[in-house]
This record gives sequence, structure tokens and C-alpha cells, in this order.
Amino acid sequence: MKSYRIGSAQINCTVGDLKGNCAKMMEYAEKAKASGVDIVVFPELAVTGCPPEDLLLKPKFIDDNLAALHDLSRSIKGIVAVIGFVNQEHGDLYNAACVVCDGAIKGIYHKTLLPNYGVFDEKRYFRSGNEPMVFKFGELIFGVSICEDIWFSEGPTAAQALAGATLILNINASPYHTGKIKIREEIVSSRATAHGITVSYTNLVGGQDELVFDGQSMIVDNAGRVIGRALAFKEDLLVVDIPQEMLVKRQTGGAMKDVPSGTRFITVAESILQPVKSPVIRREVGILEPVAEVYEALLLGLRDYVGKNGFGTVAIGLSGGIDSAIVAAIAVDALGKDRVTGVLMSSRYTTRESEEDAKELAKRLGITLLEVPIDTIYSTYLSTLESFFKGLSEDITEENIQARIRGNILMALSNKFGLLVLTTGNKSEMSVGYATLYGDMAGGFAVIKDVPKTLVYRLAAYRNLSGLVIPERTIAKEPTAELRPDQKDSDTLPPYNTLDPILKAYVEEDRHPDEIVSSSLGREVVERVSSMVDRSEYKRRQSPPGIKITPKAFGKDRRMPITNRYRG
Repeated sequence: MKSYRIGSAQINCTVGDLKGNCAKMMEYAEKAKASGVDIVVFPELAVTGCPPEDLLLKPKFIDDNLAALHDLSRSIKGIVAVIGFVNQEHGDLYNAACVVCDGAIKGIYHKTLLPNYGVFDEKRYFRSGNEPMVFKFGELIFGVSICEDIWFSEGPTAAQALAGATLILNINASPYHTGKIKIREEIVSSRATAHGITVSYTNLVGGQDELVFDGQSMIVDNAGRVIGRALAFKEDLLVVDIPQEMLVKRQTGGAMKDVPSGTRFITVAESILQPVKSPVIRREVGILEPVAEVYEALLLGLRDYVGKNGFGTVAIGLSGGIDSAIVAAIAVDALGKDRVTGVLMSSRYTTRESEEDAKELAKRLGITLLEVPIDTIYSTYLSTLESFFKGLSEDITEENIQARIRGNILMALSNKFGLLVLTTGNKSEMSVGYATLYGDMAGGFAVIKDVPKTLVYRLAAYRNLSGLVIPERTIAKEPTAELRPDQKDSDTLPPYNTLDPILKAYVEEDRHPDEIVSSSLGREVVERVSSMVDRSEYKRRQSPPGIKITPKAFGKDRRMPITNRYRG
């Protein structure tokens, strides 16, 4: 049976590494050609990396991106390639995709629908394209679209299908959050079935600051079924054969009077370039279960942040608690044990059990553990401030001094030995401000900044399934900061299984406190938590970047004013 062989090259691009990104595309184009691929598809903005943000305001960056694209295009021969880049016409910028064949750019498509919500700011930089176009390749007519273009029924997919396209090559830089793969599949499947078309969905993979791109590219047939799926969180070349009759049988069936006016028909090649192919062995790639998916996202986000920014080793303050334990485990799994250093900074309030658990964790992970007691330094602080604090009872001030001593020690080690300090605060704590500025918030990257506390426990249990590294006592004991005698998190916060549902509703779903109150969530606790969230915005603004894994993370997703008297 004759077929068209489509390759989705989900590659890990680095923002600003124009030559490196193009070299990787050339590598994958050659790999695809060796596999008999007719059309290889690369992700959105693959030349520049994504998101390039205000690099797009630099004219030389735009020129260099175009020069890199043209160099790459001249080198691609014997295969058709779809490449994401930034185009410029008459002084305007466009999020663009070009179709390349035999060393020449045959046509350029401009993204039509520009997202401007959540982490997206495309209207800040780009103009919308409005020219319908389809491409002819042998007997095949296909359309090209970019990310958001396929998410809405009013996008260009319908127009391309009316013009005879039976295959849509949709390129993406769609960042990860939990459950998003199912949303994508529903969208792509609905477009495929609505128009009787096959859709190739190619997504970027890799970490970029707070964002993680999960790959999970797919090809969906005209009945809405996934007929090929790429790996999650890894570079991959997905190769799928699509029967020729599936792609060409509709082309004479459409009413040409319905073709949108101004539609451009661009010939890529008169015949397919590689007519003889040996069959492709279909791979079975499943979807990860939710906790495993989050764990892989955190691994990739940390690995790429460290690697792409040129850091060598990382340091983590180990307390014997679950947050620092899961961060250490993720760091070892992402980077290797030789690149992770734990620092145990015991005080007069640190229990023997916590010290034992921190040491046991370090031993099981095989990492170096530095022990730096802080009690002498703490006593010096108290002595220095004694005359100023005379007559005043101890309060949170003395607790924060301990946290800041620890932060100072970690940053001193960072300066002296070039260690990237990983903070260990979770989303529940960051939401309500249960963290100390310049103390436990001090560091360069916040691995679990967007991970609710209840999910931290699930991640710890999941990690222990592949080898017991986090001590069972660490998971079982009640959370505590150990900054005063017999302290527990529950002294200050509601239990986490109460707190996290309130935070999800208030922070991620933007629900009013009145809407959150229920039989299980009383008004007093809901109003107290929402007030703590509002008052803590100034702290979050001063926290290091961290990996987004929920639908709405602090920072780019949720942008609230610090000075704000609105309380609903």
C-alpha cells in the first residue's frame, strides 16, 4: 500500500542558541531522511527557541534568526521540512512556519490566532497572519498551522480543509501542566473528526526557565484516533505511515466554491521524494500516570535549567523534612549524585530524629553531606541584638533569624564553590507566605515551587517505589520548621489536606471565598487562607524561578499587584 511517511521531530531547543538549534534540526532531518520520511516537522519557534520573550525586541536577533533559517534551508535536501521561526515583513514580526524542499523555502505561513493569557504574551510581539494557504506535494494537499490555530474551531483548519487539505501539520510549543495531554488529544481529535482530516501535532520538548515542554507529539487520523505517539519529556522522532488513499480520496470531493477567497496553493514538489519505503514498525507509547508525569516534568525542568545555564553542581539544605528530601531525590535523578551536595544546619531546636533522617537520606542517595551547626552563630545574633530586644518576648523574629543564618551559609557555599542553591519551599507554603525572605527562600531555583504539599507526599511515595531513598519516618512525621520548641506547621496553618483544596480554588480557579465555603471548608478558614495569599504577594515576587506543573502557577500565570486593597 502506498503511503506518505510523516516524521514529528520533537527536539529540545535552547532560547537564543540559533546555530545549535539549527544544527539539531539538520541532524534530525538527516535521521528522518534515512528512515524514509517524506515530510519532517519541527516545533514552533524551533530556530529561536521558545519563548524568546524580549529578545524579539532586538532587531539583530530577528536578523540572525532569519540568517540561520536560510542557512539551514539551503542544507535540507531530499526531504520536505516544516520549520518554526520568526518572520519579518514590512517591519512587523510573525510567529511563522516555512515549508522547505530541495534547499529552498517554498512558502511561509503566519500564525493566525495569538494567545495572550497565562504564560503567553504573543500580542506583545507578533501580528496575526490572515492569508489562507495550502501546499501541494505530489497528490497530497496539506495545511500548516501553529499551536493555537488548531485549538479553536474558528481557526484556519476549517479553511484549509475546504481548500482540499487532508493533512494538517500543526507545530507547537505547548508548555506542560498536569492533565494537559488529555486536553490536547481532545482538541486535535475533534478537529480531525470535524473536517475528516489527519492531524500531525508536533510539540517542543525541554525546560526553559519556569516552563517545561513535554513533547508527547502525536498523529491523529481522520476518525480522531491516535495512530502514533512520541515519548514524554524526551527528544524523539515519531515516524508514522499514513495510507495514500486516506489523504488523497477527499481532494475531488470538496466544493471549490467554498474555498476561502485569496487562498494560495503552493506547490512543494510534483511527486513524493522517497517513493520506495520499507514498513515502519509501529511503537506503542502510553501516557504516564499523573504523579509519574509530574516527576518527569520536574526532572526535565531542573536538568535543563542547570545544563542550559552552565551550572555544574547544586546544593540543598537538608532538614530531615519531606520537602528537602524530595528536592534532593529529584536533583540526584536529574543530575547524578556527584553533582548534588546536601547541607545539614542543625540548631538547638533540631531533633535527633531529623538529623538522623537527613543523614540517612544523604547516605541512600550517595551524595556529599556537609554539617554546619548554626547554634553558635545564632547565639551571637541574639547577643548582638540583646540590648535592642530587651523586655520583648521571643516571636517570629528569632525564628526568622535562624532561617536567614541558614540561607547565608548556603549562599556563602554557593559563592565559594559555584554551587546553585535549590530552595525547597512548596506551593502551599509560597501561597500563604509560610516562608522566610532571605532565609529558606534564598537560592537560585525553586524545584517544587508549584507543587502543593499534598502532592509532595505523593511524589515521595512514587519515588520510593523505584528504590527506598526517602526515610519512612520523614514521610510519616508531622511537618515542622523546627524553629522553636515542639513547633508544627499546623500551629500556623490549617492541615494541608484542608489548605490545598482552598488554594486550588482561590489561586488556580480564581474563585471568590464565598464560592469556596462548603460543609467541609468553613468560612473562617477560607477567609483566613485567602487573606494570607493576598498579603504574601510581595514575598513571592522575591522568590527564585521554579517549575510550572499546575494550570496556574505564581509569576507568569498569576500576576497580581503587590499594592492592592481589593478584597472582593
